[in-house]
Amino acid sequence: MIDISFWEIAVIGVVALVVLGPERLPKVARTAGHLFGRLQRYVATVKADLNREMEMSELSKVKQEVQEAARAFEQSAQEHANLVNAEANKVSQALETPAADKLADEPAQTTATTQASMLAEQDAAFSSSADLPPGATDETGAPMTIHVPRTDTPAPVQSFPSQTSFDFGIEPVRRKAS
Repeated sequence: MIDISFWEIAVIGVVALVVLGPERLPKVARTAGHLFGRLQRYVATVKADLNREMEMSELSKVKQEVQEAARAFEQSAQEHANLVNAEANKVSQALETPAADKLADEPAQTTATTQASMLAEQDAAFSSSADLPPGATDETGAPMTIHVPRTDTPAPVQSFPSQTSFDFGIEPVRRKAS
């Protein structure tokens, strides 16, 4: 930047006063001020335009990088979706083929009968007398069996009475009076 001290400006002012005279010096100073203001505005506009162009080029680079990343992600997702679909098709074909063969070999049964027989088989499998001593009977003399409930049915929800204090299952320690 131009470094001009107060004394240098004073010398330039005295020389201008002597050369131009007292009548023309105010007009020349006013015109010089206007020109200097225009020059400053022009330089500021050029700087702003250059900064805007630099930001636009940076933004376009970022935009291009984001678009490339989006394309790569989309391509990767499509490949994974195709792999999952192929595996699902293989599994469904593997399941359909034995089921179709089994249905062709077995006589037609109603769905309700099949479900009822499956539940009966499950109940029979869970009920056994293997854990009881041989010949164990109940009060009526009937043979005893152990019935294990199926886990596919939800257990009933138990409701507890509300407690006014927290109970963590810890008994307080009480000292015996000696």
